[in-house]
Amino acid sequence: TFGCGSAIASSSFTTEWVKGKSMDEASKIQNSVIAQHLKLPPVKLHCSMLAEDAVKAAIKDYQSKQEGRAAASEEYKPEPASAAAQ
Repeated sequence: TFGCGSAIASSSFTTEWVKGKSMDEASKIQNSVIAQHLKLPPVKLHCSMLAEDAVKAAIKDYQSKQEGRAAASEEYKPEPASAAAQ
């Protein structure tokens, strides 16, 4: 982005829009909504696409990390204290 006003505006708008939403709601963001709200010219539509892609990538990353944690916690099952004392 390197200071591109359209990219900064798209990121800022999207960040504010996502706040307080569930991941399911946030994953429904569409670049067309971002572009319409900001009145982006056609040559700058890629900025709204990047903002949409960033939200979806962040959600995917979060979900994959949560799945990894769940799998790790299932693998590690410490012995109950009573069994360890015998």
